[in-house]
Amino acid sequence: MFNNYNKTILVTGCAGFIGANFVPYFLEKYEDYNIVNLDLITYAGNLENLKECEGNPRYKFIQGDICNRELAEFIFNEYDIRGVIHFAAESHVDNSIKNPGVFVETNVNGSYTLVDVAKKYWMNKPFEYKTEYVDCRFHHISTDEVYGTLSDDPNDLFTEGTPYAPNSPYSASKASSDMIIRSYVETFGMNCVITNCSNNYGPKQHDEKLIPTIIRNALNNNLIPIYGDGKNIRDWLYVLDHCKGIDIVYHTGKKGETYNIGGRNERTNLQIVDRICTILDQEVPKANNSSYKDLITFVEDRAGHDRRYAIDATKLENELGWKADENFDSGIVKTIEWYLNKYGINK
Repeated sequence: MFNNYNKTILVTGCAGFIGANFVPYFLEKYEDYNIVNLDLITYAGNLENLKECEGNPRYKFIQGDICNRELAEFIFNEYDIRGVIHFAAESHVDNSIKNPGVFVETNVNGSYTLVDVAKKYWMNKPFEYKTEYVDCRFHHISTDEVYGTLSDDPNDLFTEGTPYAPNSPYSASKASSDMIIRSYVETFGMNCVITNCSNNYGPKQHDEKLIPTIIRNALNNNLIPIYGDGKNIRDWLYVLDHCKGIDIVYHTGKKGETYNIGGRNERTNLQIVDRICTILDQEVPKANNSSYKDLITFVEDRAGHDRRYAIDATKLENELGWKADENFDSGIVKTIEWYLNKYGINK
């Protein structure tokens, strides 16, 4: 059993990419927290990502579904949960196009189940917390995709006031879950915060995502598929910078507020693949000295593919003092190093 002097928080979806970076960071930084990780371990989750936490007496893994209300209630009662950081979500846009129902079930119903169980455990009635739970907070992790798409104007950025306009079943399911969390603040007076982040990259990301796909295919000498004309723009955020932003918002953000976390690192997909191939050409040159760029191929564009995302993180920077430590050029080098180690490739 955990040390009773510590606060125990429930962190969902930790076997996924961002959660698996967050938990080791958080456990190392805060010795007065216990973490219960609730994760279903779908195809996107991998317990290998949390190997370094397995022996930690302040960490407990429970395999289960966030939609399972009985399980959620058991966890709150058994571990006396004093906070929630909710990562768990279906997140791959292509999969949401093929099978939207799974995204609605997990992202909408699962988020509702968690916040409702937290409300009933922490509160006597609307706007009245139980005495011992007055500091308990529910932090919902969301995405910039809820805002839709931007024009090519570099001054056009997503802010916390940008109207929601989701364009895929994935982003629609995340927008729905954001609205549910917001309603629990307004209707019940719950202490909730929401963070919407830009595209993350870094160690432990699932193979299906863009940057791991580029690296893996290049190293295997396979064609590197790029959607459409490759000019879709994303704002790239190094995963550890995102974890630090979550930490700051969870501890110091204002109740009911949304904070956008972005890296101020806009790149087209073509720029991403060009940079990665350039680094690989230097670090692990091909035997025939040809470039990995020769493997780039263009494939039919994704349905409803948003053209540009970019976040204005001014609110988080000015109000809470967060700042990204990595720019894309430094972060991508660290990321490629991690994948070379993962694949056992000697430079």
